[in-house]
Amino acid sequence: MTAGERRRTPARPWPEREPDGRVSSGACRELPPELGPDAVGVLEGRTFMFSNAAGDVPKGSIGGLVHDDTRFLDQWELTIGDAPLLVLGSGTVDPFSAAFFLANADLPGLPPNRVGVRRQRFVGDGLYERIELRYFGLEPVEFRLRLAVGTDFADLFEIKESGRDRSAEILRRHESDGSGLSFGYRNGAYSTMVRVEADPAAHEVDGDSLVWHLRLARGQAWRCELRVPLRCGDERMMPVARSFGDVFERAPEEPAARWLAAVPRLVTASDRLAAVYLKSAADLTSMRLEKRIRGESVVLHAAGLPWFMTVFGRDTLITGYQTIAFGAAMARGALLVLADHQARDHDDFTDREPGKIFHEYRSGELTQLGLKPYQPYYGGADTTPLWLVVLSEYWRWTGDDELVRRLRPNAEAALRWIDEFGDLHGSGYVGYATRSREGLGNQCWHDSPDGVQFADGTIPVLPIATCETQGYTYDAKLRMAELADGPWRDPALAGRLRAEATALRDRFNRDFWLPERGGYYAVGLDGDGRPIDSMTSNMGHLLWSGIVPPERAELVAAQLMSDEMFSGWGVRTLSTADRGYNPIGYHLGTVWPHDNAILAAGLARYGRHADAQRIVSAMLEASSYSEHRLPEALSGYDRAFGRRPVPYPTACNPQAWASGAPLLFLRTLLGLDAVDGRLVVDPHLPESFGTVRLLGVPAAGRRWNVLAEGTRGEVHLAA
Repeated sequence: MTAGERRRTPARPWPEREPDGRVSSGACRELPPELGPDAVGVLEGRTFMFSNAAGDVPKGSIGGLVHDDTRFLDQWELTIGDAPLLVLGSGTVDPFSAAFFLANADLPGLPPNRVGVRRQRFVGDGLYERIELRYFGLEPVEFRLRLAVGTDFADLFEIKESGRDRSAEILRRHESDGSGLSFGYRNGAYSTMVRVEADPAAHEVDGDSLVWHLRLARGQAWRCELRVPLRCGDERMMPVARSFGDVFERAPEEPAARWLAAVPRLVTASDRLAAVYLKSAADLTSMRLEKRIRGESVVLHAAGLPWFMTVFGRDTLITGYQTIAFGAAMARGALLVLADHQARDHDDFTDREPGKIFHEYRSGELTQLGLKPYQPYYGGADTTPLWLVVLSEYWRWTGDDELVRRLRPNAEAALRWIDEFGDLHGSGYVGYATRSREGLGNQCWHDSPDGVQFADGTIPVLPIATCETQGYTYDAKLRMAELADGPWRDPALAGRLRAEATALRDRFNRDFWLPERGGYYAVGLDGDGRPIDSMTSNMGHLLWSGIVPPERAELVAAQLMSDEMFSGWGVRTLSTADRGYNPIGYHLGTVWPHDNAILAAGLARYGRHADAQRIVSAMLEASSYSEHRLPEALSGYDRAFGRRPVPYPTACNPQAWASGAPLLFLRTLLGLDAVDGRLVVDPHLPESFGTVRLLGVPAAGRRWNVLAEGTRGEVHLAA
């Protein structure tokens, strides 16, 4: 290295780049601050919309209607007399719907609160919105109702960051009779279009606005329906009129309806547990993605609203694991979709290597034109071993030998990637260092640029091998040995994999263990082989994977439940004693529900049931402050800081692995597992839960009923 030359780090993987060598950290994670803390988001499948509390999307904000990584509406503002409406109340009704209750502002000739306004919004294959007005003044009144509409057709990656101005290339074909506005855009092979259809038609089209001239007498009502169909290339989508509650009234043949109807029924005296369970089921249904793989229709989960309504390898796989005791369809879908895109060659731009499972898939303009590497992008070091873990878990719960045999070539390719391409240190550990100029600097679940750091706050040099990835790899090899003994019928492979797992465990416990601070595991090894000595929740993932010796498990558990790590609402991502701790830093002290679900499962695995119960109870209580929905993350402030958990300001909400966390919490408390074609139970329930019944649990092709209280449990075949 020459004098003055900077080494590569996750924050600056390409130090020679101006101004500071940093690359994009992927899609934006921040909610639009200009929409306010009461911003309202609705989603279904690949479609979502964010607005302010009035239902408006002001021009220049990062709200709007987004489908498949393209923003179709960047302005959607309703006014009376060109004045914004007053907010009486608003919020989501179903994951895909929201209601806004509004009133007019003080206007010449129209005092405030004389016109009541209700907006009902539904997304899914576009946008459908109903606007209803009712006048309560004494004398008849005339006013203008305006809906200002706009689009920039921005790629998801451009919505917060500055992007190309497409305004000169957007074609407008508005109907002169006021029945509709149309916007279209084309760039080479990429084309898209959005249309706003109004019934009744507007009296006037003013630029990109629909304007109605209304005259209302006391008690008179007026109603308008707005449909916003979309077109992406050759795909055309038409929204339909809907009613609140439709998520539970779908056609029975739909994949979403089948999954929701098949979710086991929970009966419990804990209203909090029951509420968060139902909320999670509804949210997981709303985040489903439907795909066809080699003629087979499959369903899997997108990662989360707003910026991750797509397949994320790590998130989708962990959600599949969390939910598998309650239905295996989503895990199956994740396995098939990810296997279908498993890498077969090398490509620096996408961080692709043979056998690797992808990290993220995008469909926007920048990706389709080859300017971003996300179709798909393979920058995740942990996704490949996690795919193997979920393949094994799927087999344990379903006994589906046929699929496991069918996916054996994919599993063997994944194992080869771990051994041949994942070991960037040459020391037997799976690590990462992006080769893409548009790639991620950190490629573990702490994937923000500063998400992995030393205890003194300095950023390590690449390549990095994080501790939890080694745990996943250890678990994956043992699980693949089980498949080799079972449906693959290859005892030689089973023996080799078990020997490799044992060697990894011994090597790992030598190199990653730090005796300081009472003993704990380093979060990783840097490019010089130095232990990265920050204390993180990642070491709890090691309990989940089973790589920790029993004599060290007690020390790890004590660290996780210490005041420096446990906030009172959950375990923090980083110890308060580390210099980089920030309760509102993305991976630097926040509390993540999915992380805590894995920690609770790991603690229970080592017999630390009281600690697992403490985490679960804290998380369930936290959900009661957010309408029984656990967000992506909570701020890491201590419980004594306030009477309720402090929200993390830019959390995805809902997010798939956060919505899946309560299901894994319940599985952990009940001690549910599928063993040799049977469902087994080993409960350790808090006394406050009383008797818990879980009816219709799917395992080994049959349905089972579970009855549990305290440490007593029974399992019976469902009638």
